[in-house]
Formats: sequence, structure tokens, C-alpha cells
Amino acid sequence: MRVRLPKVQGRTIEAVLVNTAGGIACGDRFAVEIEAQAGTVLTVATSAAEKVYRSDGPTAGLSVNLAVHAGSQLEWLPQETILFNQARLARRLDADIAEDAHLTVFEAVVFGRAAHAENMSSGFFEDRWRIRRGGRLAYADTLRLKGPIAHLLQKPSVAKGARALATLIHIAPDAEARLETARECLSSTNGCDAAASAWNGILAVRFCAASIEALRACACPFLLAFRGEPLPRVWLS
Repeated sequence: MRVRLPKVQGRTIEAVLVNTAGGIACGDRFAVEIEAQAGTVLTVATSAAEKVYRSDGPTAGLSVNLAVHAGSQLEWLPQETILFNQARLARRLDADIAEDAHLTVFEAVVFGRAAHAENMSSGFFEDRWRIRRGGRLAYADTLRLKGPIAHLLQKPSVAKGARALATLIHIAPDAEARLETARECLSSTNGCDAAASAWNGILAVRFCAASIEALRACACPFLLAFRGEPLPRVWLS
């Protein structure tokens, strides 16, 4: 992996992660550690959608560890992860943030390659999030899909046929107060189901769409309006 630091206006530092391997193959292990030191403003994105190739057995692993110190702001905004048929991926995100810090995380996943009319007839995907604030567990979420994933996604209690899912978590002192703003930013969902909720200093937004194009058509305007900042340039290329 490599990191690029493009020039940006203002006080924000922007970093772009590049996977020079071109994707994640069976049994690969990737680990990312990002630290926003006190008083910094940092946005981290990825250069392109991350592809997870089919596996003949071993499960690939991707772990992200975020540390957000006092008075700092960190945005983790990777582009979507695309799971090929028979892909196996265990993804983990752990974050430790200070009480007055700001953390925004957006992760999207696509099941199967639409351009190939591909469904995930089999595979494995686990997405585990743990966020601690001031040393205490503030947010825990785990999604686990195993076996005939395309069939599981058809269930109303899972995704009602959607193939692209995303979650945004925003933790900040004013997170709950921004709930109505977030819902206003979702007023035009462009064929994507989306909803926002807030509790205990956390704002959560879920996105669910039939395609990544429909999800992006909803999520990109939302991120632009909610953050009040341009998206990382790589998102537009």
C-alpha cells in the first residue's frame, strides 16, 4: 500500500490510500492505522473501489484502527468495497476517540459485479465496528453474511433485494443536534432507501440500494451537504 498527500485548500490534511496490488485476494491481510493528533483536521480516502476477488477457501482480512485525539477531526471516507462471487472477507474497524473529538466514518459494500451480471451465489462477509469514546465503548455493530449471500439479500429483514449497502457514523459533541440537518440532506434519495437516527452523541445513517450508482447518487450529495466540504477529489475521478 502507498499513501498520497494531494494539495488541498484550508487547514484540512487529505490522504489517499493506494492498494498497489490492485485488490484483495484470498488470504491477504491488510492493516491500516490512522492517528489524528491533537488539534488536527484529517480526511482519509482510497484511490478507487476496493475489489475482493473470489477465494478457494482462505478468508482475507482488512483491519482499520483509528485514533482521534483531543480537539481533532478525522474523516474515514474510503470508496466502496466490491465483493466478487465466492469472495471471503473479514473487515474490522476499531476507533478510539477523545470526548471532544469529531469522527466521521463512511463505508459502502457492493455484493457482486453489476457489469458482469454477477450474483454472490456463495461467499462470506463480516463487517465488525467497535468505537470507543473517552475510553468507553460507544458504538458496536457487526454484520455477518455467509453462504448464499444473493439469496440472503433478498430477504426483507436483510436488504429486500438490494446489492449495495453503506453506513455512516458521525460522533461529535453536537452529533445528536444535527439529526434534523441529516434528514434534510436525505430529502432526495434518488432510488436509494436511506434513514438517519441519533442517540448518545452518535449520528447514524444507513443506505440501501439496488446498485452502487443509485447509492452514490444519494450518498454523495448527502456527504457534500452534511460535511459542508467538497468530497475528496478521488471520489469524483
